[in-house]
Amino acid sequence: MTADETLNELLVCLFKDLTEIEGRCLITDEFSDISINDMHIIEAIGVDEPKRSGTVAKLMSITLGTLTKAIDGLTRKGYVNRIRSEEDKRVVKLSLTGKGKSAYYHHEQFHRHMIEHIKDGLSDDEMKVLITSLAKLSDYFKVVYSDDEENQYQNWDNINEDNK
Repeated sequence: MTADETLNELLVCLFKDLTEIEGRCLITDEFSDISINDMHIIEAIGVDEPKRSGTVAKLMSITLGTLTKAIDGLTRKGYVNRIRSEEDKRVVKLSLTGKGKSAYYHHEQFHRHMIEHIKDGLSDDEMKVLITSLAKLSDYFKVVYSDDEENQYQNWDNINEDNK
């Protein structure tokens, strides 16, 4: 197998496995009434200050309508509170309930354990290479698969030119 084929296989397996394992580990009996997408919305809301709905939608790269539908369910299930601004009734902020915070910390623990395990077997130099490589992969997806469809192909051409 060539290096390119090995890299492709590792990436495909990693994305598939991470999604499947994250879902299996996070959606336990305690949180069986929500999906992994719900868990990521809970993560985006966070445990700090309440966030505006538009801010959460942007963090999730989803429409406000899609977020509203998900928040309806999370509110009904007791994970999220909606807070209307006293100054401007159009402004809705989101915060986590106690149950929502429990889900948030459960998700955070999953990621913390994963990172600890990865770091455990790497030297500082290997960790720097891994971070640089993952940052390049992340940048690639942001540039080539941006929401601006008109520029996607132009971005792809620019990346191809850079790699010649």
